[in-house]
Amino acid sequence: MNEMTNGQLLAKELLIQEKNCGEVLSQEELYQADLFCERYKDFLDVAKTEREAATAAVALLAENGYQSFVRGGSYAPGDKVYLCNRGKAVIAATIGRQPLNMGVHIAAAHIDSPRLDLKPRPLYESSELALFKTHYYGGIKKYQWTAIPLALHGVIVKAGGEVVRVNIGEQEGDPIFCVTDLLPHLAGEQLKRNLNEGIKGEELNILIGSRPFKDDKAAEKVKLNIMQLLAQKYGVKEADFLSAELEMVPAWKARDVGFDRSMIGAYGHDDRVCAYTALRAEIDAKDPTYTTVTILADKEEVGSDGNTGLNSSYLRYFIQDLAACFGLTGREVLSASKCLSADVNAAFDPTFPDVNEPLNTAYIGRGVVVTKYTGARGKGGTSDASAEFVATVRDMLDKDEVVWQMGELGKVDAGGGGTVAMYIANLNVDVVDVGVPVLSMHAPLEVVAKTDVYMAYRAFESFFK
Repeated sequence: MNEMTNGQLLAKELLIQEKNCGEVLSQEELYQADLFCERYKDFLDVAKTEREAATAAVALLAENGYQSFVRGGSYAPGDKVYLCNRGKAVIAATIGRQPLNMGVHIAAAHIDSPRLDLKPRPLYESSELALFKTHYYGGIKKYQWTAIPLALHGVIVKAGGEVVRVNIGEQEGDPIFCVTDLLPHLAGEQLKRNLNEGIKGEELNILIGSRPFKDDKAAEKVKLNIMQLLAQKYGVKEADFLSAELEMVPAWKARDVGFDRSMIGAYGHDDRVCAYTALRAEIDAKDPTYTTVTILADKEEVGSDGNTGLNSSYLRYFIQDLAACFGLTGREVLSASKCLSADVNAAFDPTFPDVNEPLNTAYIGRGVVVTKYTGARGKGGTSDASAEFVATVRDMLDKDEVVWQMGELGKVDAGGGGTVAMYIANLNVDVVDVGVPVLSMHAPLEVVAKTDVYMAYRAFESFFK
């Protein structure tokens, strides 16, 4: 047996030891990680929009004994409640043993993802083809959305208020849709554009049909034929698009990636990977010391504005209403609370190493990533977590043997981004970002490691204990 040298012993004691989950987890833990991710993949496949994610979350909560929150209700430790905000955002809570004036433990994720939204008047015909006009949602590389199979999800609200739910392109036998692109033989001028303008926003048009309605005197026969099909299936008219929320999303299912099946490729890991892991930890919190509050928010990808985003007041109102059930004020509760902002971070990509600073970036397979701050340039547009709270989170993760790493979002001045952390910090809550490293973030197909997903669940589970 080789004994460690003094230098090796000293390095082990004093220096950070990088750990890959595949090396430090037992076979049983790896099995549990893989098993957990099978359920996560099922969730991804039924939750491709914020509405669908909220619906799936509420169904899971109801299956596990959660009751709809009632203002002025009487609640005791162990009681589980939820609130659904406009069908697009969810708050779930488990009442803890400690009084609420000791604070609550919040995990805040988001369930919206970059996509192509249909415009209010999307349907048109050109050159005997029917198409939909779109307006992209969130930060995308527009060229990535061409020539891939797309599915149509969402709702149409008819005059009078009837809601028609739409989901086309996911089932075997369904048609799919796509954005067309130029063949390379004729793309000389297009290829002179810079990458950001390779496909322009107004070129993200969805191909939806080509067969004309049989009537020599009718105008725009292909458009008319498509509208007739929609009228027959959904009972809608063209004017009903004016009050619709329809989203084009990738039509593929979540799949294992790699010969070793160690990763998951799917649409919407950002941020449903943190939403699902936080939700499962919330459900599994049976007798928490502190009341747990799990938020699945909308609108993060466009700045968290709007009444379903966390830059609005619905979280504050919920805490106020919950506090009132115990004769307290929301201010008392929030000022004593702690939060893990559950959002992803960029994983180091060896194909594109130059945008990261290797010491301070997250790596696939090294566990959940703690991000002290995001923002851009001189830490603008972020909440910079205090050293004291980061130390608390470090101790918690180490005590419960959660594999974790620290990471920033790229090199200084290389770009930047943000999370919901600053909106919750503005409520006088201690917050730090904790999430899963992602490859190809904001692409139609993002990649995460199964062990990192499981460590995210373990981190939120530890926080809620």
